[in-house]
Amino acid sequence: MSVVGDGTEREDAGVDEPGWEVDPDDEPGAAVVAAVGRQIKAWREAAGMRAAEFGTAMGYSEDLIYKVEGGRRIPRPEFMDGADGVLGAEGKLAAMKADIAEVRYPKKIRDLARLEARAVELAAYGSHNLHGLLQTEEYARALLGTRRPVLSPDELERALAGRMARQSIFSRTPALELSFVQEEASVRRPIGGAAVWRRQLENLLRLGELPFVDIQVMPTARWDHPGTGGRIQVLKFADGSAVGRADDEFAGRPISHPKQLRILELRYGITQARALTPEESQAFIEQVLGET
Repeated sequence: MSVVGDGTEREDAGVDEPGWEVDPDDEPGAAVVAAVGRQIKAWREAAGMRAAEFGTAMGYSEDLIYKVEGGRRIPRPEFMDGADGVLGAEGKLAAMKADIAEVRYPKKIRDLARLEARAVELAAYGSHNLHGLLQTEEYARALLGTRRPVLSPDELERALAGRMARQSIFSRTPALELSFVQEEASVRRPIGGAAVWRRQLENLLRLGELPFVDIQVMPTARWDHPGTGGRIQVLKFADGSAVGRADDEFAGRPISHPKQLRILELRYGITQARALTPEESQAFIEQVLGET
């Protein structure tokens, strides 16, 4: 379908639309997308181009142009680059890629990424699947594909892009201290099949060699630790504050009260002490890799 000037829709054969749908519940994000859309429309009209002409010049459908200009579609970076060139914006539209970079990802992921970007320490225990920061793209795609209800292609791509973007944390300077404890089951579960799983295990070994990353495996036989209630995560910041979350405490909500945080830190500390050391864990992962 394509929207014409009076707002009605007509059938139109256009290329696949490059972008993401706007989350109606994400008010700050929607406001950014709407502002970018208004700028694109203003530049198009100043250039004396109709939406259909602009779409043809860009190689996209007229429908997409109206969606982007109306703030109903989040344009990808290549769209912004193309629009900048076609409309002669001299870098002004291309510069707005920074404004929409974060909005491309679901709000929940953006909020988590902001916390991780501020953190100086991260400690996480996982019982079912590998932590998102440890996942390869193909492993993450396969894992997200198991969700029910099934994610739409648009939702899947946004969630995947957001998860991968968070991994820029490994190249941050100065580096933060990262500590992960993973249940043995999460290391052995072949998400995505044997080939994907092997590459995921190789990625764990590579990350475990980084001087600021500790990855520890909790053997299934070791049941006497407080991580049996589910995931635990604690993020600490340079100003001395912190935020944490646990599946079975405080209704699973993020908490920042010092007394509650001490409970999570105690539980994580005991769980970490019961797990294999980082060196033993690397050897364990190598053993599992050799068995595949």
